[in-house]
Amino acid sequence: MYTRKFRNNAKHSSENNFDALLAEMKKQQNSKKQGEKKNASKKAAKETSKLKVIPLGGLHEIGKNITAFEYEDEILIVDCGVAFPEDDMLGIDLVIPDFSYLTKNKEKVLAVVLTHGHEDHIGSLPYFLKELNVPIYGTKLTIGLVETKLREHNILNSVERNSVNAGDVIKLGKSFKVEFIRSTHSIADSAALAITTPVGVVVHTGDFKIDFTPIQGDMIDLQRFAELGKKGVLLLMCESTNVERPGYTMSERSVGGIIDRIFNDSEGRRIMVATFSSNIDRIQQIVNSAVKHKRKVAVIGRSMTNVVKTAGELGYLDIPKTTLIDVQEAKNYSDGELVIITTGSQGETMAALSRIALGEHRQIEVKSTDRIIISASPIPGNEKSIYKVINELVKKGADVIYDGLMDVHVSGHARQEEIKIMHSLVKPKFLMPIHGEYKMLRTHKDIACELGMDKDNVFIMANGDMLELGKNSAKLTQNAVPSGQIFVDGLGVGDVGNIVLRDRRHLSQDGLMIVVVAMDKATGEILSGPDIISRGFVYVRESEELMDEAKAVVNEALDKCERRNINEWAYIKTLIKDTLRDYLWQKTKRSPMILPIVMDIE
Repeated sequence: MYTRKFRNNAKHSSENNFDALLAEMKKQQNSKKQGEKKNASKKAAKETSKLKVIPLGGLHEIGKNITAFEYEDEILIVDCGVAFPEDDMLGIDLVIPDFSYLTKNKEKVLAVVLTHGHEDHIGSLPYFLKELNVPIYGTKLTIGLVETKLREHNILNSVERNSVNAGDVIKLGKSFKVEFIRSTHSIADSAALAITTPVGVVVHTGDFKIDFTPIQGDMIDLQRFAELGKKGVLLLMCESTNVERPGYTMSERSVGGIIDRIFNDSEGRRIMVATFSSNIDRIQQIVNSAVKHKRKVAVIGRSMTNVVKTAGELGYLDIPKTTLIDVQEAKNYSDGELVIITTGSQGETMAALSRIALGEHRQIEVKSTDRIIISASPIPGNEKSIYKVINELVKKGADVIYDGLMDVHVSGHARQEEIKIMHSLVKPKFLMPIHGEYKMLRTHKDIACELGMDKDNVFIMANGDMLELGKNSAKLTQNAVPSGQIFVDGLGVGDVGNIVLRDRRHLSQDGLMIVVVAMDKATGEILSGPDIISRGFVYVRESEELMDEAKAVVNEALDKCERRNINEWAYIKTLIKDTLRDYLWQKTKRSPMILPIVMDIE
């Protein structure tokens, strides 16, 4: 009985173990299926995630270049530049992009990657980094120029800077790998970018031209662009600055020969050369001619001095110690022994060349024997300022040579045939023209279609638009994020807006009239006034009749208020403003800004 009972128990135990084993196996299978479902849903989510390309500057304009690349919860930023104020932006020093979308998503921002060291690509960095302190990546010279800017803003030590070389690949977050591709432009150490993302490769050309004989380094790495094209490029973002110009852009070396000929023909004359401070290759060629003709070189202008110092320290400028002198030493040399390299090639009001032309520079005064070379072409909108400077220099007897008279400047931007070469090598699925006004972007689209691209695969975008990319799809959403212009005025950033600018334009065009009235707070009785002050409208001593009549008009309006027992100062101010504006328009057909000041006396 005992044995039988044992066997029954054993049998019962075995059956229980088997059942438990089956239950465990089912549990594992269910867990595996759930895991597979989770992985499948994750994979599906990953496959449906889109790369968002969001330009915040640089489209429908020249300058202020900045683009955000967003994938899931990560954002990569390429470039962070400024634009220079237009004529009607009175008192404004710089124009920077609206960073509000990025500051709102600051936890997503990984880094800023820079293509090169021009102001329209790095100039906004100090303002941006004060709001979002993220690492920056760029080539050696680019980082060197950025460091000078950060030092001026007292944030150098708080910012992580990373110097890279052409050919380097950096991994940023889970979503981005960025390869720096050697390029050629009007500044050394320029790079294009190949950005590898989960949906495909994006090629960002930066500013470029195909220069087979660059002053420094090797020519643009066309082979790498071709290799990327063979593997497959999802999106090409290609610059459009010179896309309206046919043919090829001349090599930078061609300018050196012309500058040297001018030196040959300028024996005994002082030479001044105005150029972009960031055009280091141009500065090097001027220095080469100076050394060859045994001339000393003086550099003036804050940005020119900073760039020459930085580029020299980093090995991008070779100026013999015996050649470079301080501008204070220039008086110790004869005219035929001097070359002055200066800022102001765009006619900027405060730049050295403008102050020299107006006779306001403390160290340099124009002589009738001077030969002055403006080695730059006008940025659109700057033509009037440049020609004003040229006219002032010519009035003082100087011989001025500028682009148009001689080929003393070549662009750093690709023309049509170079852009066609880039397209043919990269063979992108989609195209987004960048860096240009609308007409330039449109011309770029036409060229791409001539090369065989489907017009529906070319996206002309504006700042604040969003291009969502899948592996085989692209969708454009207009006005997807905030974008625009933030004005820098002195130390103020963003405190001057369109309303303030409108008032400044109003003041500059029509002037100001202030009406001061003292009123008894309790009774509403006018105790004194009105007194009228005019600034920028009429000269009071020569317009006494007009001013007397204006006072009479205001007095009549105040009497009307008194008769009706109206003592609300807001109503009185509005009435004064409207009455005086109507009178002045009738008399002068001008509409000055009118500021009524009603003082309540207790």
